[in-house]
Amino acid sequence: MPSDLSYVCRSCGERHDEAPLSYGIDVPAYWLDSFADDPSSSLQGELCVIQAEHFFIRGRILIPVVDADPDTTFDWGVWASLSPANFERTVASWTVEGRESEPSAFGWLATELPLYRPTTLNLKTRVHTQPVGQRPLIELEPTDHPLAVEQRQGITMARVQEIAEVMLHPA
Repeated sequence: MPSDLSYVCRSCGERHDEAPLSYGIDVPAYWLDSFADDPSSSLQGELCVIQAEHFFIRGRILIPVVDADPDTTFDWGVWASLSPANFERTVASWTVEGRESEPSAFGWLATELPLYRPTTLNLKTRVHTQPVGQRPLIELEPTDHPLAVEQRQGITMARVQEIAEVMLHPA
């Protein structure tokens, strides 16, 4: 019997038991494969440096799902740029207990998310460090951009399904 989160996908026509509530982007939008051979660039899990000039951290944009269980959130795994000083501070506290008490840092969203127009690239953010082992939370500047509105107001399960149909069946 299908769960109440099941849906018939408009892309493939199949019934899915539920729409995933999380998607992650593997690299910042500015990363090129050629940087892998560049000694001044690195991509290591949660951190990225491009040509010793551009610094990125992986984080999470959490969006409440308003018509689901109260604690249900949708999670975009994204990248944000940091200034050299904030990146250095982040790396220095990477394994330090209590690092979540550090002040948030300004950043620019460095991920192009499908389904959003205008682009999500370079939206202003605040990067909030979390306890050791957890990715930072990315808070978007409260603008009228559709992603920022969704982060503030939440989305429905119908929107989660729409996202799933695009993310699971890229054109």
